Amino acid sequence: MRIAILGTRGIPNYHGGFEQFAEFFAVYLAEKGEDVFVYNSSLHPYQEKTFQGVNIISCKDPEDKLGTPGQFLYDLNCILDARKRNFDVILQLGYTSSTIWWWLMPKKAKIITNMDGLEWKRSKYSKKVQNFLKYAEKLGAVHSDHLIADSLGIKTYLREKYNKDATYIAYGANVFDNPDDRILKKYQIEKENYSLLIARFEPENNLEMILDGVVKSNRSEPFLVIGKHDTVYGDFLKNKYKAYPNIKFIGGIYNLEELNNIRYYSRLYFHGHSVGGTNPSLLEAMASNTLICANNNEFNKGVLKENAFYFKNAKEVAELYTEKEKNKHPDFINNNIMAIKNEFSWEIINQKYYELLKAFKI
Repeated sequence: MRIAILGTRGIPNYHGGFEQFAEFFAVYLAEKGEDVFVYNSSLHPYQEKTFQGVNIISCKDPEDKLGTPGQFLYDLNCILDARKRNFDVILQLGYTSSTIWWWLMPKKAKIITNMDGLEWKRSKYSKKVQNFLKYAEKLGAVHSDHLIADSLGIKTYLREKYNKDATYIAYGANVFDNPDDRILKKYQIEKENYSLLIARFEPENNLEMILDGVVKSNRSEPFLVIGKHDTVYGDFLKNKYKAYPNIKFIGGIYNLEELNNIRYYSRLYFHGHSVGGTNPSLLEAMASNTLICANNNEFNKGVLKENAFYFKNAKEVAELYTEKEKNKHPDFINNNIMAIKNEFSWEIINQKYYELLKAFKI
């Protein structure tokens, strides 16, 4: 098959969950002997034409000059290029800036779209932007040949909202079982004497709620906040908690080995995401020997089930942060690791995607 993956900033991953999936899945396809192409932003730091057997197509991305509107033009450039390539299948990851160009998609290729989360629910967006995202979501749902939902909640939503069947395929992770505590020195932390969260700096990820709880608890151990914080919301949070030296804004970390070790040796891992499907950082936490405290919602519960503690406000965060100790809950940790092995491993997830793409081959 000739397979294209578009909708990301490119591989190898320097950005987020879809990029990480695109990297793993594209390499998997190449190893299977498929002719796979990934579209990369011209702003991506990797400028080679191939990556571990995957063909890289670099397309002009004016986001550095235009901001958000540049994302729409980047996706347009990718789609226009795809029209010349005679692909069998195009795997489209997300819809926010690409589906408005649906009528330009290659007619012969089968379009399979991962519908991501409920983007229009994100509180950072104005009402006007939320309405646009609902429209973009509808275009993706209606004009794709098939849909993928990365949570059962999203699958149900797509059926009820658009009367469209979607294939449920979660995000993936691999069990992390080769820890090395030497990395802790780099971040000035000690084994099980720190806690953390990893998230994009967006209000619906409840960073403020979690950090309010940390402050209320009066614990003095380090609390790491990992994620790009050079945003307006990031500046707000850094200013609000600047009087608390134990709260450390680390920035984004994209070295998976470092992240896994930081998760592995933590006391508690807080997951505040409240919008969307299977969150990549949550699965990676489950795979890394962590004791998880998660925002109480259907998406998180659908993945973690009974193997986490849940919170819905800062007071409950403070109680968990004060009372819970990792060594007292080995069953939670072991059950989450087994879930990764049996349900969410990258080998399982990649195979499910591969079988779906083969079913839609022309």
